[in-house]
Order: sequence, then C-alpha cells, then structure tokens
Amino acid sequence: MYNSYELNESVRRALDLYSQSLIKVAFTYLKNIADAEEVTQEVFLAYLQKRPVFETNEHEKAWLIRTTINKSKNMLKTGWFKSRNPVPEDLSYLPKEENEVLQAVLALDKKYRMPIHLHYYEGYSIQEIAVIMQSKPATVGTWLARGRLILKEKIGGLDHEEICL
Repeated sequence: MYNSYELNESVRRALDLYSQSLIKVAFTYLKNIADAEEVTQEVFLAYLQKRPVFETNEHEKAWLIRTTINKSKNMLKTGWFKSRNPVPEDLSYLPKEENEVLQAVLALDKKYRMPIHLHYYEGYSIQEIAVIMQSKPATVGTWLARGRLILKEKIGGLDHEEICL
C-alpha cells in the first residue's frame, strides 16, 4: 500500500508517462478530444481513489488503458452523449498523409479501431491486446487483419508501418 507521498509521486509519474496515450485511446472511442481528455482525468481520479498496487510498469499501463476503455464505453452509453451532435475534430494541423490515415482509422468500427490503435500506436502484441480487451488472441488477430484490409481498401496500398503516426 502507498503512503500519501508515494501515491502522489506514482500518479505524477503515470500522468507524465501515460496521459497522452490514454487520451489517444479514449479519442479512438469518443472521436472528440475534449471528451477524451475528460475520460483521462476520470481515469487518474480513479487511480487516486482506488490506490491500486502494480507489479510492473506494464501492469500499471494495462490497468490505465483498460480503465480508459471502460470509462469511454460508459460515456458512449450516456443519454447526453447519444443525443448530441459531435463536433468534427480539426486535424488540419497534421500532414495530409497522417490526417488521411487517422481519419481512416477513426472511421473503422470500434472492434477494429481499438486493436489497430493498441497494436500500431501503443506497440502492444496480439496477446497483450487480448488481455486488455478481454478477448481471445485469435479474435484480436482477426480484428487486426480485417481492420488492415479495410484500411487498405480505403486508403489504398499502405504498408502496415504507414499506419503509425
């Protein structure tokens, strides 16, 4: 168990290391940066409240990503979220190719979008994604393959390395 100082230092370190990744994970679900930032704040609040103890940094990151996914899904279920008109995100600051790839990834069904994001943007293996998404590795592999195929059809001829921004 942490004392207050250790907990605060642990949360600060996690914020520094993982906040941008968690915002990206939430964004893949919510498609809105403000909502993604809100979910990320809720995740770190849960971290402070629950005071989980982790065996490794990878265990901590996996817990944070799983919590981000769960909180993003919960936000998508709210009546307020369902009834609003989403504001399109301005991604014009990205180079044209990156914007095109990101738009194509975001347009994927979430069962393909999340594994693509975790694999190419976060560097997780199929087995690790299966644990995070609470699915079988074979299912995750299928989602990745189908997601890549859809992206290839939409964007045309991109190598898998080009998916990463």
